[in-house]
Amino acid sequence: MTSFTHKPQSPRQLKVGEVLRQALSETFMRGDVYSKDLQAYSVTVSEVRVSPDLRNATVFIMPLGGKDKERVLDIVTKLSPQIRSIITRKIDMRYSPELYFKLDESYENAHKIDALIKSTKVSQDEND
Repeated sequence: MTSFTHKPQSPRQLKVGEVLRQALSETFMRGDVYSKDLQAYSVTVSEVRVSPDLRNATVFIMPLGGKDKERVLDIVTKLSPQIRSIITRKIDMRYSPELYFKLDESYENAHKIDALIKSTKVSQDEND
């Protein structure tokens, strides 16, 4: 899979990523993906990053409430072919991108940074 950290995404990649994000969010919200294991969870799709050739997409997900993250990731990864098939019917693209699911760690990272900023040591440094 291609690394997406090198260059900013093109407007086309951003547009396709947003279309995929909306289609995936709708798919999870409506329960279009049949899985007894997944029924117990609400999955949030926070971002989709698409490769320059539009053939690969990294989907950042998080279960609502953040519990059982690894389990949800495993379930969704196993269901990836079924999810891709559903998405292919919803979007109008020449190629349906291969979907790679990852946990969205941005909320946890933001919480850690916020906690650091509010910590007493940082507060003391600001007062000096």
